[in-house]
Amino acid sequence: MIDILIQAIFWLFVVLTVGSAIVVVFSKRIIYSAFALLFTLIGVAGLYVFLAADFLAASQMLIYVGGILTLIIFGVFLTAKIYGMTIPDQAHQRYLALLPVAGFAAVLIHVLFSADWNLLQSTAEPTTENLGKLLLTTYLVPFEVASVLLLAALIGAMRISRPREEDDDR
Repeated sequence: MIDILIQAIFWLFVVLTVGSAIVVVFSKRIIYSAFALLFTLIGVAGLYVFLAADFLAASQMLIYVGGILTLIIFGVFLTAKIYGMTIPDQAHQRYLALLPVAGFAAVLIHVLFSADWNLLQSTAEPTTENLGKLLLTTYLVPFEVASVLLLAALIGAMRISRPREEDDDR
């Protein structure tokens, strides 16, 4: 009974993710696309939970859903005349684009049915503790270098976006 419930929840997250991603792509209104992206990202976080990737699920919720998507939605709401704005449909070669999509889908279906899937019946352990230990021991220097690089990029972006003041002394 529990296995059927777990499978039902898994397929609920699959349908939520794929369905809302289709709405993101094919919606004519940008506000509908932004809200559908919310459900897509939540669905992806749910799928990370099923993969026993608790750190990725938490990061997905905090960074993408909590930060970036909130910024996108506020940007859409604060932009003037966004409600009447539609996304132009200028896809002239839409049917030609179906060829690589069909080819990629054929490869994925072939791999899905021809691969030897080894399913392990083991309990998943939390990954956050191990990632924290690795980041603060083995990978401490690369972690700090990435932190300094991101800080420098943030300072550079603030400097570039700041309006320049004309100096009268020169």
